[in-house]
Amino acid sequence: YLVDPQTAETIRGVLRNASSLRAIANVVQVEASSFDVLIDTTDTGAGWADEVTDTAETAAPQIERISIPLYELSAMPKASQRLLDDSAFDIEGWLAARIADKFARAEAAAFVSGDGVGKPLGFLTGLALPDAIWTWGTLGYVATGTAGDFDAAAPADAIVDLVYALGAQYRAGASFVMNSKTAGAVRKMKDADGRFLWSDGLAAGEPARLMGYPVLIAEDMPDIATDSLAIAFGDFGAGYTIAERPDLRMLRDPFSAKPHVLFYA
Repeated sequence: YLVDPQTAETIRGVLRNASSLRAIANVVQVEASSFDVLIDTTDTGAGWADEVTDTAETAAPQIERISIPLYELSAMPKASQRLLDDSAFDIEGWLAARIADKFARAEAAAFVSGDGVGKPLGFLTGLALPDAIWTWGTLGYVATGTAGDFDAAAPADAIVDLVYALGAQYRAGASFVMNSKTAGAVRKMKDADGRFLWSDGLAAGEPARLMGYPVLIAEDMPDIATDSLAIAFGDFGAGYTIAERPDLRMLRDPFSAKPHVLFYA
């Protein structure tokens, strides 16, 4: 005799990376169509004073305004009403979870390389200049000296140069960002005394560290290649702001595509 098959109560999915820059960036929640960031890029004047000399007027700092527009992610899958009624598991809940997962991966990619057209502007997008001629508003970089690879004789030198290219006031809160393939190459680097630059976290949930600074593994970062910006280092809390409306809305539409139900997120 035949026995009816038993269906699992949940759908097993392929695991996909969703590591996002939001873990180390400045994240603000807003109820508006844009968010303005005020930046002080200049310094204020000062001078030594004494009791008998009049104090002269000093230079005042100049404030710039950077506007971050908000964009919208959307999805609209459909399912038949019979499937929703007869399934052994919660199709509606599964769809909502899949949409949320896809949204997380889409925003993570945009935070790295988004072009700013209908989506966020990624931190790697824009003019990149060698550190020696870096100017405000551009991305400074340190080259390895070898096309598409680290230097064969001293591979770690570029990492050290990258760390100390950043101002001391920003290094205290700085993090590395790279993908798994790049991390695999960096993980093998040693200093002149044979010690690994990379150290794994000792406690659960603690990130790995490179030269003492935490490492965020973001698979949306580019691979090591010629002219590729494969490793980022900086204080992302000070350098990159993510403005978001805090809610995800799911609308159920059983009328527009009968006998199917549309789920608009």
